Amino acid sequence: MIERTLVLIKPDGVQRGLIGKIITRFEDVGFKIVGMKMVWSDEEFAKKHYTEDLAKRRGEHVRKYMTDFLMLGPVVAIAIEGVDAIDNVRKMVGATEPKTALPGTIRGDFTHVSYSHCDEKNQGVRNVIHASADKKDAEYEVNLWFSAKELHTYKTVHDIHVL
Repeated sequence: MIERTLVLIKPDGVQRGLIGKIITRFEDVGFKIVGMKMVWSDEEFAKKHYTEDLAKRRGEHVRKYMTDFLMLGPVVAIAIEGVDAIDNVRKMVGATEPKTALPGTIRGDFTHVSYSHCDEKNQGVRNVIHASADKKDAEYEVNLWFSAKELHTYKTVHDIHVL
């Protein structure tokens, strides 16, 4: 099934110059970028991304850490389309905690911090990238970060292999 999902290259990924390396990984496997932009988030928008649901699951302090982190610098928002994109992108991104992310995943290759380290520092996890967790989140997040006019349909050479 062809799906759309959201990927954010977070402020640490942007500041470390990883944008091209990360985009290349998605393009190399045949995913199609249907929307992309650089955004500097304010608190109101960051709270729309990291919703109260996060506070219920992980605690309000985690939501605050993550919204503060999202506002540290610009992020690159990317709408990605492809076969089972939500699950496949999550697999490529790796575990949320960099310490447990497998080598070969984006987080496993570009990050190493742990939850406990971030808790000691009272900060959000510097894990370079965000990917929508499931269909519900993907639909909400793509629509939050992109207007309909910012999302594009076009053919790539990969389309003949998946359509």
